[in-house]
Amino acid sequence: METTRVGIAVVEHAGQFLVGVRQSDQVLAGKAEFPGGKCEPGEAARDCAIRECLEETGIAVVAERLLNQTEHEYAHGRVALEFWLCRVAIDGLEHDALPGVSDRGFRWAERNELARMEFPDANRQVLDRLAEESLG
Repeated sequence: METTRVGIAVVEHAGQFLVGVRQSDQVLAGKAEFPGGKCEPGEAARDCAIRECLEETGIAVVAERLLNQTEHEYAHGRVALEFWLCRVAIDGLEHDALPGVSDRGFRWAERNELARMEFPDANRQVLDRLAEESLG
């Protein structure tokens, strides 16, 4: 089975994270998700995370550091995920001034909310890491 490479933007802004819910016509429908998607041939996962975030949310981001890499096998296929901690590319913006979030199905969630959301299984390590970082 071929492995699909995926870049994911974990966007933090003013202590909150950008989160959406997968649509009914998507694999893992109804699950919470960070912006991201399949890497194009030859595309670095970091660049994919930035591109997908802009496409899905209308928000330009800068990738700061790799949070987690993992591979996971679902019934629909195997994925290799890279989670990149990102920040909004324009400093000083208030949440309300950020373009495209609510009309594209994404919203800002508090760090402590993430643990109560139903994310896909492959996100567990990165969610645990975000929870640990809030304690430290």
